[in-house]
Amino acid sequence: MEGFDDPGVFFSDNFGAEEADANQINLQAVKKKFKDFLRKFHEGNFKYKYRDQLKRQYNLAQYWIEVNIEDLASFDEGLADKLYKQPIEHLPVFEEAAKEVADEVTAPRPDGEEDVEDIQVFLSSDANPSSLREMKSEVVSRLVKIPGIIIAASGIKAKATKITIQCRSCRNVIPNLPVKPGLEGYVLPRKCTTEQAGRPKCPLDPFFIVPDKCTCVDFQVLKLQELPDSIPQGELPRHLQLYCDRYLCERVVPGNRVLILGIYSIKKIAKPSKRGGREKVIIGVRAPYIRVVGIQVDTDGMGFSTSLPVSSEEEASFRRFASSPNLYERIAKGIAPSIYGAADIKKAIACLLFGGSRKRLPDGLTRRGDINILLLGDPGTAKSQLLKFVEKVSPIGVYTSGKGSSAAGLTASVSRDPATRNFVMEGGAMVLADGGVVCIDEFDKMREDDRVAIHEAMEQQTISIAKAGITTTLNSRCSVLAAANSIFGRWDDTKGEENIDFMPTILSRFDMIFIVKDEHDEARDTTLAKHIMNVHMNAGQTTDDNNDGEMSLVMLKKYINYCRRNCGPRLSESAGEKLKNRYVLMRSGTKEYEHETEKRLSIPITVRQLEAVIRIAESLAKMQLQPFATESHVNEALRLFQVSTLDAAMSGSLAGAEGFTTEEDHEMLMRIEKQLKRRFAIGSQVSEHNIVQDFLKQKYPERAIYKVIHTMIRRGELQHRMQRKMLFRLA
Repeated sequence: MEGFDDPGVFFSDNFGAEEADANQINLQAVKKKFKDFLRKFHEGNFKYKYRDQLKRQYNLAQYWIEVNIEDLASFDEGLADKLYKQPIEHLPVFEEAAKEVADEVTAPRPDGEEDVEDIQVFLSSDANPSSLREMKSEVVSRLVKIPGIIIAASGIKAKATKITIQCRSCRNVIPNLPVKPGLEGYVLPRKCTTEQAGRPKCPLDPFFIVPDKCTCVDFQVLKLQELPDSIPQGELPRHLQLYCDRYLCERVVPGNRVLILGIYSIKKIAKPSKRGGREKVIIGVRAPYIRVVGIQVDTDGMGFSTSLPVSSEEEASFRRFASSPNLYERIAKGIAPSIYGAADIKKAIACLLFGGSRKRLPDGLTRRGDINILLLGDPGTAKSQLLKFVEKVSPIGVYTSGKGSSAAGLTASVSRDPATRNFVMEGGAMVLADGGVVCIDEFDKMREDDRVAIHEAMEQQTISIAKAGITTTLNSRCSVLAAANSIFGRWDDTKGEENIDFMPTILSRFDMIFIVKDEHDEARDTTLAKHIMNVHMNAGQTTDDNNDGEMSLVMLKKYINYCRRNCGPRLSESAGEKLKNRYVLMRSGTKEYEHETEKRLSIPITVRQLEAVIRIAESLAKMQLQPFATESHVNEALRLFQVSTLDAAMSGSLAGAEGFTTEEDHEMLMRIEKQLKRRFAIGSQVSEHNIVQDFLKQKYPERAIYKVIHTMIRRGELQHRMQRKMLFRLA
């Protein structure tokens, strides 16, 4: 009985070995089922979907296959359930099965290839997506499906799948050590186990990686932000890191709306040392990320139908609604029903929400279909309320204020990632609103440099970035609805063109420009007051459809989304001929107007305005789900254009408002201005009274002198100082 009560610990790993063998046998059986699925699954008429796809993809040197989980569930429900609940174990087995089936279906291969390439399996699912906020600890290591917007993308890097390590001391090589997939690393062994007689033991941490003998794959890290629709009021949007490898790399760019299917994984959080030493790992705390196994990209910029599903009954009701005679009036009434009046503005906003047809020309260029509108005028005329309503009713809507928005915030920014120290690109408001509407309030309060930044985004609908070595182009296929005040706060009819403080370059990019005036009219004011009282007294009562035939908000949103997806009308021949003749008349009319006043219009009529009328006509046809825009649509489009941009152009150039209409008067103003600039040096201070008296002696009218002085002050060439002094500056 010697040694019977020895306190040593004795163990056997026979049980563990049996368990590992059983698990291995189980995975082999699962692999056989996966192979049967790829070989035998067919959709009637013996059309073997995945077998044919695998052969076609392999012959095209695209070593991946996309599998729908619902197809797998219809073939073997237990197998699909295992893939959902234990994807980390079963996905590699699925890829091995795909590789073996590819070997069977592609044999014999050309050039006598012996080795079969590894096949990557992409997964797709028709299940309803979950929200980013629902991702909790219980879904770790499971398949999840979440929607979002890609806001940043890293460059392509290499990740080792198998590494070879070597001891510095004894030069012992350990080959092909497997590395966990995803963002997990590999911890090198701290001790060398090689024992050689007559040699001292190897020191601690002797191993280093031999890069030439490692097997690597490409990978990319993306940053996903939750959709604006699912963010609770007042909360910051949440973000999640995505890990894509092999053929999933470079499938998306910032601004893409995506549906991600992936494995919800966790990684260690490393805290960098302040002294620049090794990173400290916070024990027990893990940061979540998603290992992507499938990406569905919204390439059309229309938003996903999953966010606004349309049933067959709703589709039939939409078709009936599109054929109703008073459709246009009902939709216009449904736009911000709590706001009284502004019928033409609401009709124009309805056109903006539906949009025209985007066209790709044979030479590769595109013509935008989105309509841009500018509301310009007095405060208190419900401009901001209209913008807020459009943000709610648009399938994709982003609201921003001009003063709080920079050029980078509206377009795109390049920043340095604090973890990797690499430059990453993040999309701004116009990139995130791709396929929707950007509402910019206080447009006149924006800095001029920031307004110039959106020129390209408004017309070409792209955003070009060339910063910090990153040169790329992002899509911004969105409409712009902007609201602004005139330069004096309120619209001043005596000032004419001075009310508009925008460059022609930005004004010509707006399809419709409305001047909204707060006019004093007793009858209108009485009706408006009654309407506002009614709104405030009945604020709590909500109805789905009002008696006036207005559509509910949800139905209007669904109808807009349905029309944008399923209708792309074109201009009919007769309508095109009519529009051509009208455009020539418009141009000749504005030329006569310019000749009469010897001044250019503040809003020039160019080819862009012709395209604007075409887009408005197409949007009116899209509302009725018609394939062609007819003459009646063109007539209404021309009427809307007349009451908006043309009226604004005429009121913006009121040169005769102050009595200076003739050519002699204009020459006199120019003479006064030249004398002023010639007589005073830059930076000199002169009394305004002295200037006026001096010119009065030369028999110039007092009104003309003050007109020149005020014009130069507005242009920044003269500046007021205390005691009516002026600091003179040349433009």
